Amino acid sequence: MSNKNFGFGTQIRKSPYFDSTVKWGAKGFSVYNHMYIPRDFGDPEQNFWNLIETAILCDVAVERQVEITGPDAFKFIQLLTPRDLSKLSVGQCKYVLITNADGGVLNDPVLLRLGENHFWLSLGDSDILLWAQGVAVNSGLNVKITEPDVSPLQLQGPKSGEIMIKLFGASIKDLKYYWFKELDLDGIPLIVSRTGWSSEFGYELFLRDGSKGNKLYEKIMLVGKEFGLKPGHTSSIRRIEGGMLSYHADADIHTNPFELGLDRLVNLDGDINFIGKESLKKIKADGVKRLQVGLEIKCEKLSGPNTTFWPLKSNNKKIGKVTSAVYSPRLKKNIALAIVDINCSKIGSVIDVEIDDKNFKCEVIEKPFFDPKKQITSKSLK
Repeated sequence: MSNKNFGFGTQIRKSPYFDSTVKWGAKGFSVYNHMYIPRDFGDPEQNFWNLIETAILCDVAVERQVEITGPDAFKFIQLLTPRDLSKLSVGQCKYVLITNADGGVLNDPVLLRLGENHFWLSLGDSDILLWAQGVAVNSGLNVKITEPDVSPLQLQGPKSGEIMIKLFGASIKDLKYYWFKELDLDGIPLIVSRTGWSSEFGYELFLRDGSKGNKLYEKIMLVGKEFGLKPGHTSSIRRIEGGMLSYHADADIHTNPFELGLDRLVNLDGDINFIGKESLKKIKADGVKRLQVGLEIKCEKLSGPNTTFWPLKSNNKKIGKVTSAVYSPRLKKNIALAIVDINCSKIGSVIDVEIDDKNFKCEVIEKPFFDPKKQITSKSLK
């Protein structure tokens, strides 16, 4: 949606980088976590090529943090997630699920451990701040739960390492995948992590002072110029290629971890206690009725990502829905994530998809569609 047509108001927050993103060409915005996020810097395919060939800088201040502190913070954070956190070190990040009493997924944030009893949940689009505060009321645990003044930027792509060395020096090369450091960039306080929502090599820079947002954005763009850095937005093409979930699209409160193939994030055998444990035990024992799969849609090139859930059918019976679909210019085919009846989930299964009242064939194929072992994101910087 273009700026002139977008109804900016005070009830939706602007990012600390808002002015810089507009200056650098942001033409469209959407709302995510009650904030405006730039979604349009021109051709999305060019944005994709910029990401995988050089680097892009994305305003993802909408990834809000829920900060959990207090003497019982570790106990409390373990209560929220089925992933065993007993080996989570200070300075480390983990991808986690937050589940409700029925085993439904409320969000899939990245968890950062800043201290023994100091955590951030870096959220997708969800109201986990309210959930956590509600859980805390009756938990009997001594915790404080707030939303801190923290706003992430993503620097993603193969050239992001060289840009980071120019910004922070050679020591940044020591930062391992899914770890973070506290750093200061010319008086700008940051947490820098080797994470990102792109399926590419990259970093997230968590700004800890919103008043310095435009200063940080401009500084990175200036340093990145010689490496071909472009302003950009999170790439639907690349994240679908990588099989990365978008909450509310590929998962929601009615989806459980086993349907998503995320069994590794659920520890039912240990003695850890978490919300939804009994429900998840029952779901696992009974077996799931549906599964998330990858699809190739056999039709003309899709003009953009789907904006509605497309029905999937087999023998004229509805068996699921396409949750995220896009044309991959690299793979030269239409790819999609979908949730389907377990009986239609085998690789090679052919099913029908309905797009704008027209039916097309699609085939269940392996996902992630590109870099299945995630070698790109986890590589070391030489």
